[in-house]
Order: sequence, then C-alpha cells, then structure tokens
Amino acid sequence: MAVALVPSGWWQRWRRRLSARDGSRMLLLLLLLGSGQGPRQVRAGQTFEYLKREHSLSKPYQGVGTSSSSLWNLMGNAMVMTQYIRLTPDMQSKQGALWNRVPCFLRDWELQVHFKIHGQGKKNLHGDGLAIWYTKDRMQPGPVFGNMDKFVGLGVFVDTYPNEEKQQEAQKRRYSPRVQRVFPYISAMVNNGSLSYDHERDGRPTELGGCTAIVRNLHYDTFLVIRYVKRHLTIMMDIDGKHEWRDCIEVPGVRLPRGYYFGTSSITGDLSDNHDIISLKLFELTVERTPEEEKLHREVFLPSVDNMKLPEMTAPLPPLSGLALFLIVFFSLVFSVFAIVIGLILYNKWQDQSRKRFY
Repeated sequence: MAVALVPSGWWQRWRRRLSARDGSRMLLLLLLLGSGQGPRQVRAGQTFEYLKREHSLSKPYQGVGTSSSSLWNLMGNAMVMTQYIRLTPDMQSKQGALWNRVPCFLRDWELQVHFKIHGQGKKNLHGDGLAIWYTKDRMQPGPVFGNMDKFVGLGVFVDTYPNEEKQQEAQKRRYSPRVQRVFPYISAMVNNGSLSYDHERDGRPTELGGCTAIVRNLHYDTFLVIRYVKRHLTIMMDIDGKHEWRDCIEVPGVRLPRGYYFGTSSITGDLSDNHDIISLKLFELTVERTPEEEKLHREVFLPSVDNMKLPEMTAPLPPLSGLALFLIVFFSLVFSVFAIVIGLILYNKWQDQSRKRFY
C-alpha cells in the first residue's frame, strides 16, 4: 500500500512565499517594460532607444513649474491644462513657450512630439503655427514663432499661415508656379546665429527642406518626430490617423553641438489658433560607429550643415585693458622716435654726399 507524503507546514509556507516573490518580480518586470524604461530596438542591428525622462513631458505634467526642481518652464501666455499644455489660445497677439531646464548632452537622439492645432478660423484665416527647438539659448521671446531671431541651433517649424502667398505680385516676380507650397507646411532650419528667419517668404531662403502637412482641426492625434543620428537629420510625421510615420525632411551632414536645450513655442498675430502640446518624449539612441566614423563625428561647437555655406559669426573684439593700451602707445612712440633718428642719419649722409659732389 502506497503511502502519500504530505508536505509539512514549513514546506508549504516556504513554497507560497517563493511563488509570491516570483510573482512580484514578474509584475515589476512587466511594469518596467510598459513604462518605457528598458531599451527598445528601433531598427534591427542598428539602434536601441532609451526614454530620457529629464527631457520628456507627459500628463499629468507634474514637472512643469517655476521651482528649482521643475524640469520644464513656461513663458508668456502658455498654461498647463489637464489634457495638454496650451502655448497660445485662439486669440490675437498671444505668445507662449515651453522650455526644458536640463541641457541635452546626448550624441544621438529622437524627439517625438504629440501636438494639436485647432481653432475657429476658416481657410487661410488662422495662424501662425508652432516651432520645436534645440538651441543654445532658452526662454528668449522673439518674432520667430515666439522665439528669438538669429538663434543658434535647430528649429523645426509647423507653419500654418502662408505669408508669401498674400503678396501675389512679389511672388510672381520671384518664383514660378512650380515651386509654390501648400500650407500648413513643415520646414527645418539650422542657424549659427548669423541668419534671420524671413517671415515674408515663410523661411524659404534658409530652409533645409520641407513638406506639406495638413494638421489643423483633425479629429485624431498628430505626431512629429525629429531624429538625429550620425549627423543625419530626419523629420517624419504621423498626421493621417494611420499610426504610420511618413517622411518629410532628410538632411545628411548636419552638425549640432551637445549641451543645447529643447523647447517649443508659438505666436499669434492678427490671426490665431489654439496651439497645444500633449507630450514630448526624448529617446537616447545607441548607435554603433566604426573607427572612421568616430574620427568624422568629433565634437562640434557651432551648428553647421555640410555643403551649405552659413555666414561666419564675427565675434566683437574684447576691449583693451589699461596695460595693453599703455604698451601699445609706448611701443608706438619708441618706433616713431627710432624712425625719426634713422631718417635724420640718412638725411645727414645724403647732405655730406651732396657737398662732396660739388667739391
């Protein structure tokens, strides 16, 4: 007759404790994977991405404020709502911005922007759009979609108002119909601080590229992604409600320094719209580089684009110190006295030779 072995009480308690511990570990792993903390492969054999929370923003927007612990700062008419951050309301002459307080030192990165532009204006009676920034300076209001002109860094513009089309005569003189653009329009610009954004021509003279993007008053989510990998700038959009990225801009040879700030801004004039930011998510991209690429991708200190000539910035000369000014005056006087003495000696020799010639 077989005897059934019944586990003792201590064995049953230990096994229940082990099962509970394994269940807790599995739950923690699932939470980490769901929160985006772990790496996620973007392209087989090429890139892994990691969410950087210090450069990201999402609901309920707890990191936005003015305290020293805040990661994001508001400027102008921007305000925090429950479901979004409104850069500007659908009112005239408003301006607002949202800036990250932490400089970004990532080498390769991807910024995903979830935004919404909507308002009561009809066709071509709305404006002006919004911009996403990666720049040296932050919290500097100005005329370029709410940010300063002659910025240093990268600007990506979602322009909803065609200023140039409103100047029909000027447009006919400058351009042929084949190069006219359809708005809303996404464009990109790299600046070393020497260029001005041309509002009258919608930034055409300085744009790296662009595409049409119908993004106003849509009933589904709209996204924009900016990817910077191996000095290759790629901008894509998901604005059709299909959850698919569509190419917009691709520019090789873009050189951006590290340590700049991410931000977004908007401005309205006589025409207006609601410009809302729902989330900003920055991912660090880990990319393998060959030794040759390591040499080519050295640190840069001023934004530039290969095969595109940007005017050089001429830094003003620093004022001379008192000692430097004294030395310059002193040596100038010494040189002047020395030149006078040499001149007198040569003059006397010339006179002596002239007298001998007469005798």
